Amino acid sequence: MAHIDCDAFYAAVEKRDNPTLADKPVLVGGGRRGVVSTACYVARKYGPRSAMPMFKALKLCPQAVVIKPNMAKYKAVSREVRKIFDSTTPLVEPLSLDEAFLDLAGTTALFGRSAAATLAHIAREIEREVRITVSIGLSYNKFLAKMASDFDKPRGFTIIGHDDAVQILHDLPITRLPGVGPSLADRLKVDGLFTIGDLQRQSEDQLGQRYGDTGQHLSRLARGVDHRVVNVDREAKSISAETTFDQDISNSVELRRRLWHLCERVAERLKSQGIAGRTVTVKLKTARFKLKTRNRRLPQPTQLAEVIFRATEPLLLEETGRGAFRLIGVGIDTFTNAALADPPATPDLFAAAPQDGPPRHAQVEHAIDAVRAKFGRAAIRKGRADP
Repeated sequence: MAHIDCDAFYAAVEKRDNPTLADKPVLVGGGRRGVVSTACYVARKYGPRSAMPMFKALKLCPQAVVIKPNMAKYKAVSREVRKIFDSTTPLVEPLSLDEAFLDLAGTTALFGRSAAATLAHIAREIEREVRITVSIGLSYNKFLAKMASDFDKPRGFTIIGHDDAVQILHDLPITRLPGVGPSLADRLKVDGLFTIGDLQRQSEDQLGQRYGDTGQHLSRLARGVDHRVVNVDREAKSISAETTFDQDISNSVELRRRLWHLCERVAERLKSQGIAGRTVTVKLKTARFKLKTRNRRLPQPTQLAEVIFRATEPLLLEETGRGAFRLIGVGIDTFTNAALADPPATPDLFAAAPQDGPPRHAQVEHAIDAVRAKFGRAAIRKGRADP
C-alpha cells in the first residue's frame, strides 16, 4: 500500500510556471484577508503553514510572494499526475487534488520489479513530465503509508515494515493519529496519554471502556492495525464553495448577492458530476474569526442553484444583523443520482390547469444553462446577481 503526496502542490505548480519564484517564499491563498492554502518550503522556514490566516503568515514572512489560487490550473495538473498513477495500477483512491492511495499488490508480477521500484519510477515520471515533486510512503496499510509519506518531505520516500511499525510509532505524539484533534488530545492528556506509546501500553478493552469506539480505533492504530482497502469508487462527501471578503460585510443585501454566486458555483459542480444533494449548509466566519455553520435538509434532492439559494437564504438571514462577516460559504451533501433531482411538484387538485414537467424555476435555470453553454457564463445572469 502506498500514499503519494505532491510537495506543496499549489506553490510547486506556480514556481514551475514562473521560474523567477524558484528561490522565493511563496504563499498561495486568498490575499491578506484569506487563509494560506499552500506555503512553499522556503516560506515554511519562517513559520507560515497551510490554513493559517494570511495576515499572520505575512507577519512571519513579510517578504513572501502571495498568489491567488488558480483551481482550474491545479485540477489540470492533478489530472496529469493521475494519468501516471493509472499507468501503473488501476487501484487508485484519490484523497484530494494532490494525494492518493495506490494498491501495488499486483504490480510486481506485471512489471518484474518491486513495489518500491515502481514507486521510484512514478516519482521520476512525475518530475520529468509534470515538473513537480512528490513524497511517498510505502507500508502494509493505509494509515502507515500516509504517515510514512509525511516523514521526510519534500521528495521523501519512507518505508514502514511490519517489524518496525510499533517501534516507529512509539515516541510520536498522539496528535499524529488521524482523528485526534485538539479536543480529544486534551482529554487523552488528562488521562496521561501523551504519546502513541502511551496508547500501546493500554489494552483495546481499556481504551474502549474509557473512550468507546474511538478508543478501540485508536488502540488498533497505535499498534499499526488498519484493515481499510483502496476504494477506487471513492466519491466526494460534499461539494462546497466559499469566498473571503476584502472587507468585512454586514449588509444583508450584499451578503445575499454573494450567497447567490456561491449557490450557482455549487449547482454547476453538481450538474457537471451528474449528482444531486439533499442537505445544504451555510458557513459564516465573523470578523473575530468565529466560525458558524447552519444546515437544512431539503424535501427532495436538487441540482438547482435556485433551490439551494431558497433553502440557504433564511439560514443566512438568521445570522445577519449581529455583526459583520469576513467569509461566507455554501455546501451540499447527502448525494444521490441526478435522475432523482428536482422532481415535478405534487399536482394541485385546485389548480386551474395541471402542471406537467419541472417547475418554472427549474425551466428557467435549465434555459440559462443552455445559453451559457453556447455563449459563455457572462452571457446571461439573474437580477439578484447584479451589484
